[in-house]
Amino acid sequence: MKELRIRVLVGVFVVAGVLSWAGARLWNSVGTLPSVPVAAPIVLAVIAVVLLSTALSLRARLKAQRERRPEAKGVDPLMAARAVVFGQSSALVAALVAGMYGGTGVFLLELLDIPARRDQAVYAAFSVLAGIAVIAAALFLERVCKLPEDDDEDHPGAEPVA
Repeated sequence: MKELRIRVLVGVFVVAGVLSWAGARLWNSVGTLPSVPVAAPIVLAVIAVVLLSTALSLRARLKAQRERRPEAKGVDPLMAARAVVFGQSSALVAALVAGMYGGTGVFLLELLDIPARRDQAVYAAFSVLAGIAVIAAALFLERVCKLPEDDDEDHPGAEPVA
């Protein structure tokens, strides 16, 4: 499985932010701008907590397994792979959603004198922060589940021992 690259996440965030900002400007000129839901940062924060708790649980189980504790539960490789896929997909969606709310929030900075728009800007800011938390938790989960490197990969020019 390939590692998730931070450049990809930043690219998704920036593109979504620019498109969201432009869409918010267009939508506002035509009619009313849709609101940022209060549940957006809450849902993202819950996903971040789930990812972080999964990573901490797997890390503790892997550590106990490495130390060969008798009560240690093994980690099923398929379960670890599923957790990594869940983390990677959550990070990509969080980058997209955080960029979308970030672009909307930047547009809303022009309208802070209106109390309802100020609240929307705050919700958008919290959504971006919660999205960043999801990305951080997903990268931590990916790091926890990473397999140790082989010795052969450290010396690519070395001859195999016959």
